[in-house]
Amino acid sequence: MNFKLVVWRQPRESEPGRMVEYDVEEISPDMSFLEMLDVLNEDLTVTGGEPVAFDHDCREGICGMCSLVINGVPHGPERATTACQLHMRHFKDGETITIEPWRARPFPVIRDLVVDRRAFDRIVQAGGYISTNTGSAPDANAIPVPKDNAETAFQAAECIGCGACVAACPNASAMLFVAAKAQHFARLPQGQPERTRRTINLVEAMDREGFGACTNHYECMAACPKEIPTSFISDLNRDFVKAAAHHGRFGTLPPQGDIEE
Repeated sequence: MNFKLVVWRQPRESEPGRMVEYDVEEISPDMSFLEMLDVLNEDLTVTGGEPVAFDHDCREGICGMCSLVINGVPHGPERATTACQLHMRHFKDGETITIEPWRARPFPVIRDLVVDRRAFDRIVQAGGYISTNTGSAPDANAIPVPKDNAETAFQAAECIGCGACVAACPNASAMLFVAAKAQHFARLPQGQPERTRRTINLVEAMDREGFGACTNHYECMAACPKEIPTSFISDLNRDFVKAAAHHGRFGTLPPQGDIEE
């Protein structure tokens, strides 16, 4: 299979970028999209060109590093599929494929197709955890968890933090990511003591990073490779209203403790 690639090239954040065309030939339909980019980079290296920088790690669809907008769609045309698990058989021979980085102000371009997603790390640091002040963690089987709650928590925990929801949203909203992190703990007994404090901390951290507001376009769920449902956003909004009523949106939170759930 042969393809014409139109790739975003940008040497660094401080310099402007542009789309550059490349031809790749004799691509196996069984290659993954990232393997096809490896072939492109090998050709560029041989001919003295600068290889295209792109992010990847596991290549198994579980780490979220392969942040590519392919033909205008985060992670490409296949639903519930990361770019590293997308195969070239899903494209037509001779097709022109555009490849861009995530487009969002909180995700500045580092180089070419690599963006800085540390904004997500800072959000998680603000509230995406459960505190354990003393002693060791209890045995997992020691605290009964209703089956429905456990399954919902597992569903929320499937979020890999890739940022496709932000890249797909017209407002660059991170609500689906934040909602998944919040509801992961909100459905478990271990997450109840800090539930409202966690909600406020996560939402305020998201706002500080400059992500946009959710206006119900539902593009986030369509682009999510793990199909995280937007119902989690509704749950987060309800939790935030309860937290704001108790603590105040910008008020000082108590040093410890929380309201009864």
